[in-house]
This record gives sequence, C-alpha cells and structure tokens, in this order.
Amino acid sequence: MTSDPGVPGRRPLPAGFPEQCPGPPIIAESGDPFAALRVIEAAAQMERGRQVRIDDLVDRINAAHLDWLFTRRVVVDVLVALQANWMADYRNTSGIVLDDGERGPLVTLEDTSRVDPWIVQQARREVRACRDVLDAFARRDDPFAGG
Repeated sequence: MTSDPGVPGRRPLPAGFPEQCPGPPIIAESGDPFAALRVIEAAAQMERGRQVRIDDLVDRINAAHLDWLFTRRVVVDVLVALQANWMADYRNTSGIVLDDGERGPLVTLEDTSRVDPWIVQQARREVRACRDVLDAFARRDDPFAGG
C-alpha cells in the first residue's frame, strides 16, 4: 500500500452519522465582532419608540443563540458603541437612548425611517470585521505558535 501526496479521496459518511456537528459554547466578549453582530441583530428586531429593559434584550439574545452566553456588560458595550456611531452620523442623541429605569437599564430606538437603513449598515460593518478576523485566522501557519 502506497501513499500519494495530496488530499485523499472523500467517501460519504456512514448511514446514521449525525447531520450537524455542534460547535463549542462561546462566552461573548466586548469588542468581538461576532458577538456585536448578534447584539445588533437583536437591536434591529426591537420595537421602535419603546423602552426595552436591557436585561430582557440579554435574555432574548441568549435564547436565540443557545451556544453563546451574553452578559449585560457585553450587550451594553455594543449599545454604547451603536449610540456613539449614531451621534457621529446624525449629530444627535435621539436615535439610541440609554437610560436607567426602576428595574434596570433601558434602551430605546428612535421610531423613524432612518433607523432601519442605518442599523443595516452597522450590521454590515460588523460582518466585514468578522470576515477580517476569519481571514487573519485562516492565514495563520500554526495557531499554537503565535502566528
């Protein structure tokens, strides 16, 4: 029996092999574009012009992404970054309002037609950042040797 260089041929998986390969659990971190994208997705689905408890938003994100764990701090960090981006783009603070309520911090998204296209652009920015991280990871020769 000899070995030829290159990738060996592929055969189909045996019958009954699990269809999905579960990923490891991930603890969301501030500054991670993959986590930020999931928070932005949840914010994009929020009802406009209505205060939402950030803890409820955290619960919604955790329920939607069972393989992730989001804390209030991570979600607030993304919302603060979104608020800063809004202020830079529109020169006002009405688009994303963070406030303290009796039962914890609150977030409100402005109920205007400019929110949807703007939040789509924020999500696209995070997708580009995710791709950059994946590209950098793919270029590593040996991830355990530091590069």
